[in-house]
Amino acid sequence: MKKNLLEEFADSVIKEKENILEFWLTNSVDKNYGGFYGEVSVDNEAEPEADKSLILNSRILWSFANAYREDKNPDYLKMADRAYDYLIAKFEDKKYSGFYWLLDYQGEVKENKKQIYGQAFCIYAFSEYYRASQNEDALKKAVDLFAIIENESYDLEAGGYFEACSRDWSPAADMSLSEKDMNVAKSMNTHLHILEAYTNLYRIWPDPELKKKLKELIKVTLNKIVDQKEYRFKLFFDQDWSPKSDIISYGHDIEGSWLIYEAAELLAEQNILEFAENYALKMAAKVLENGVAEDGSIYYEKKDDHLDQDRHWWPQAEAVVGFLNAYQLSGEEKFIEAAVKNWQFIIDNLIDHQNGGWYWLVDQQGVHSQKAKINSWKSPYHNSRACYEVINRVKKLIR
Repeated sequence: MKKNLLEEFADSVIKEKENILEFWLTNSVDKNYGGFYGEVSVDNEAEPEADKSLILNSRILWSFANAYREDKNPDYLKMADRAYDYLIAKFEDKKYSGFYWLLDYQGEVKENKKQIYGQAFCIYAFSEYYRASQNEDALKKAVDLFAIIENESYDLEAGGYFEACSRDWSPAADMSLSEKDMNVAKSMNTHLHILEAYTNLYRIWPDPELKKKLKELIKVTLNKIVDQKEYRFKLFFDQDWSPKSDIISYGHDIEGSWLIYEAAELLAEQNILEFAENYALKMAAKVLENGVAEDGSIYYEKKDDHLDQDRHWWPQAEAVVGFLNAYQLSGEEKFIEAAVKNWQFIIDNLIDHQNGGWYWLVDQQGVHSQKAKINSWKSPYHNSRACYEVINRVKKLIR
């Protein structure tokens, strides 16, 4: 792709990156009860009594720590400080360790189970906060959580990690991550985000045991979670890795393609890196072949041969990065063209240009969802991360 087109692409992303962060600075801070609102409507109206989730708060911490590390805007560090302080004050279980899943709007515990997905996001966030601020306590929290996950969630028999525990780390009856997820022993989603968390922790704490576990997790992901014929993720599993569904999640496939390669690149072992590159390219190619609409957007998922054609916000953000990563690895023009086309779809369809923020989804008819712009699962993590990834990757390409 020509240099001037890459520069135009990057300029558009830089502008939207600043808009995303400004939206969160302006609309998310809960000045009455502390931390951040659990919900803000599509019209930017805060719901002051909405529950506060671990996922939203940890992702805000990661997003603004990353933003401060990249841009050194003091407003971003204030947001990261606020997120970190609230997580430690309200979400941390001071008796049994780990972090609660859900609080009410006043910061009282509402769901005390220890979802491993949530603990992983705390590692991801605390690691990034340390990278941004050099806060030693944050590094210690991340390292402690690594030990907890290994002690309480790791499956000594079949490998991988169990989904959830009760507050005291005893087995949990319901291990499902959300209402739409199956109650199973293991899932792709949890393993993908442990991989992401361990990768970020390894950047700042290159411990031999962490290296060993990161290597094992890459192998588990490639050998157990990726379908060896179709080069896509299987989503849900029994303890012995028997698959429990045939759902295809295009967003997770393209997100996973670049996160797997990122982990292997950091690990820097040639044989694993070659495997990861091969899988990353094949997974990206499968999404491009089967999951991309004519307008450049990617579909949500395919279940029982039914294609869900809604364009959710986060798969679009991950597609831009995943296809750009595939272009960097292969040099194939089809991937950079897919990344740029997907970004243009985002600009044209998913951003509220009048009030700021991104819509939850746009359907096949072009109608925007009325679902809240901020909620338990809607944070600045996917889209701000995509922006910084694109900016840094395009700089490398131009050089």
